[in-house]
Amino acid sequence: MIGVLLIDDHSVVRAGLAHLLASADDIEVVGQADSGTDGIALAAELEPDVVLLDMSMPGLDGVETARRLLAARPDTHIVVLTSYSDQERLVDAFDAGVLGYLLKDLDPDELLRGVRAAARGGSPLDPRVARTLLAVRAPREERGVQLTAREREILGLVVDGLLNKQIARRLGISEATVKTHLTRVFQRVGVSDRTQAALWAMRNGITGVSHGS
Repeated sequence: MIGVLLIDDHSVVRAGLAHLLASADDIEVVGQADSGTDGIALAAELEPDVVLLDMSMPGLDGVETARRLLAARPDTHIVVLTSYSDQERLVDAFDAGVLGYLLKDLDPDELLRGVRAAARGGSPLDPRVARTLLAVRAPREERGVQLTAREREILGLVVDGLLNKQIARRLGISEATVKTHLTRVFQRVGVSDRTQAALWAMRNGITGVSHGS
C-alpha cells in the first residue's frame, strides 16, 4: 500500500484528491495538511511514501516546504501538484529535490500513475512541464553521443520510472550490470542523476515503454 500525504491549503482540492486516491486499491491517504509547516510535521510523524505538494500556499510556499521536509527526511518522494508551471518556481522546485511535477488539470488516471511512479522513485512529469524544464535547464545535448542498444533500452525504462532492481528483472540481467550501464550513460551524456538522464532521453527521442518506444 502506498501511503500519501496531501499538503494543500485548499480544503476542496484536498477532499477531491483524497476521494480520487481512495478509489485505488493500492493507495491510501495517510494524512492531510493545509500548510507547509503542518505538512512537514505530519511527514515526520506519518512517514508517507509520497507527498503531493501544492506550490502556492500562505506562509511556507511549496519550494521551501520541500526543502525543509527533505532536509528532515531525505528519502521522501515529493511530487508537486499545482495549477501552473511557472518557469522560475519549476526550476526552484527541482533544485529543492522534488521528484515530479504535475498540473492539477491532468487526467485522474495520470495522477494515479504519477503517484505509483513516484513511490518507485520515478519522476512523473506533466508533458507541458517537461517541455518547460527541457528549455530552461536540460543537460547539454552533445553531438556524437553514441549509446548502445542496451543502454538506450535501459534509459527508456528509467524514463518509465523503474528502479535498477526492476530494470534488471525486466531485462533478465543483474542489478550490478544495470548500474554499470547507467554509470556509462551518465558519463556519456553529461548528467549526474536519473531525472536529468530521463530529461536528456526525452529530448533526444528516447521514450519509455509506456510512452510507445
